[in-house]
This record gives sequence, structure tokens and C-alpha cells, in this order.
Amino acid sequence: MQNRSAQTHQRILDAALAVFAQSGYEASSVADICAAAGVSKGAFFHHFPTKQAIFLELLEVWLAALDASMETARGETNTVPQAIMQMTGLMSSVSQSASNYLPVFLEFWTQASHDPAVWQAVIAPYHRYQAYFAGLIQEGVAEGSLKPVNPDLSARTIVGLAVGLLLQGVLDPGATDWAQETQHSMQMLIDSFMEVES
Repeated sequence: MQNRSAQTHQRILDAALAVFAQSGYEASSVADICAAAGVSKGAFFHHFPTKQAIFLELLEVWLAALDASMETARGETNTVPQAIMQMTGLMSSVSQSASNYLPVFLEFWTQASHDPAVWQAVIAPYHRYQAYFAGLIQEGVAEGSLKPVNPDLSARTIVGLAVGLLLQGVLDPGATDWAQETQHSMQMLIDSFMEVES
């Protein structure tokens, strides 16, 4: 019974992502999601109290996969600069998955700006990644691989560069090889943080 409930939950999530991607967040209704998932409205509301709730869970699922990939990348390296560049190598797969999510996210973020509670849930991942990279920068300074740079400013710069390039890659995919562009751009940034060996 529990397994069947989990399968229904996942089917609704998958259907919502497909419906949002096709019609946009605002134009998609709970009825549309139910029809795509082959479930009743009662089943939908058993799993998700609102359309917002299903969107926020989709966001968390995507970010959890990204977090797991970043931790794997960190575990495969010896220094912080190596770790950041290894994480940058994930951008190709992130861009590919973001092409499904990002247009919907952008629309939802616009809607969420009018609802402070939802906006806090949406902006929280940015704060989390900024804190994560600030900690990583401090680790790099402590290990001697990075100059004593401001960790918070450096983290915001890393996140800003990554998000900006990701947006450009989704909005203008044919302009360049965005994975390579991201690698080169991040390498330039990390080089500016690194201690020069004498």
C-alpha cells in the first residue's frame, strides 16, 4: 500500500513537470495535472495541498540531485580549487536538466515575488549555496590553496557566475559551447583566488 502511494506521488510529480513545461506554471491547473497523471483530484490533494506545493517539491528534487552530485565531486578531489572546478564540470548535465525546469522556475519566481512565504522558500537555495561556497572558500584559505579572500563575497561571485551562465545557456543554447564557456570562466575566477606558488 505504501509503495503504491509512493508510485502515485511520483506519477503526479512527473505529470506536473510535463504540464508545467508545456503550458507554463500559471496556465497549468490541478485538473490538467490530474488528467496527465491519470489520478483524481482527491488523490492529488491527498499528496499535495496546493499547486505551489508540488512546484516547490519539484524544485527540491532537482536541487537534491544537484547537491548529491556536488558532494560526490568534492569527495573526488584533494584541494578546494580542484573541487570547485570538478563541480563546474557538472554544468553540462545541470544545463540539460535545467532546460526542462528553468522556464517554469522563472515564471514561478515572478509569481512568488508577490507571496513572501513562497518567495522565502524559493530564495532559500541561493542562500544555501552561498553559505556552502563561503565554507569551501574558508577551507581553501585554511589549506593554503587560496588567498585570504573574503569568503562571502567570493561565494556570491561564484554563485552569480554559475547562475548567470546557466541562464544564458538555457535562453540562448546555440550561442556557444556553454559547458566549455563555464569551465573557462570559472577557471579564470578561481585562478584569481589562488595563491601563486613561489
